[in-house]
Amino acid sequence: MSIFDDIKGKAEGLIGGHQDQIKDGIEKAGDFVDDKTGGKFKDKVDGVQQSASDYVDGHGQAAN
Repeated sequence: MSIFDDIKGKAEGLIGGHQDQIKDGIEKAGDFVDDKTGGKFKDKVDGVQQSASDYVDGHGQAAN
């Protein structure tokens, strides 16, 4: 097992029951990046935010 598999497993274990807080953090982090870059990378940041939120939704459901 690689270190990345280990980190992924730990992250999935932490998601359960905390989806809303994690997704709020994802949103705030993206907004911070947009603010610091003047929105220059807004489309890319929004895509990453959506992907991260989808990941949390998928793995949060599985942990319940």
